[in-house]
Amino acid sequence: MKSTQVLMALFALCFSLASWAAPMSPVNINKATAEQIAENVKGLSKVKSEKIVAYRVQYGPFRQVDDLVLVKGIGEKTLAKIRDQVTVDDLGETVSR
Repeated sequence: MKSTQVLMALFALCFSLASWAAPMSPVNINKATAEQIAENVKGLSKVKSEKIVAYRVQYGPFRQVDDLVLVKGIGEKTLAKIRDQVTVDDLGETVSR
């Protein structure tokens, strides 16, 4: 009985680690809301996410991920941290505004 419980606990642990380690698809910064960006892009606060959306509304869609440095408060260091989590292509999450 004890070995069954240990096995079940190990299975649950492996399953939770597998889902945690599974890569998420990049967030499309041309389509996502500020809330969606903040929730899904590790390293971006809600304030920075709101600035991304405000920039997009004012100037139009981002042509490339590197354009994020044009948003006040997002520099090269932040861009390097989030680059793999965002996209401007339709290959990322297609979430509407």
